Amino acid sequence: MEARMRVLMIIIGMVASLASVAYAIPGTATFYTPPYSPNACIGVRVNGTLPLIAAASNVIWDNGAACGRNYRVTCTGTNSEGIAQPCRGSVVVQIIDYCPPGCRATFDLSQEAFALIADPNAGKVNIDYEQV
Repeated sequence: MEARMRVLMIIIGMVASLASVAYAIPGTATFYTPPYSPNACIGVRVNGTLPLIAAASNVIWDNGAACGRNYRVTCTGTNSEGIAQPCRGSVVVQIIDYCPPGCRATFDLSQEAFALIADPNAGKVNIDYEQV
């Protein structure tokens, strides 16, 4: 009986991990440098500090409804020929701006956010993202 329970727990764990992977959406990320205001969501920032931030492309902008949403962005690989393995991990960013038509990526991350997920020398990386 104990062996069956162990097998059942393993199967449940595998299914749960597949479900979380299924929600990640592939895209790309670039970065922009300060100043980050004014911006399309919160206008001119008077005082305080911004969280790790990003501008959203049309893919997720949703006519401005994306403002304030948080996304986990995970580097998955290179999108350029310069750096073979640029990835460093993932980061949660808040959407505060719009990356207009012609935007080169799904997310245009703040320089600080991009540096947490990838080597900035890469310029553009492949990502997976999900709303959190």
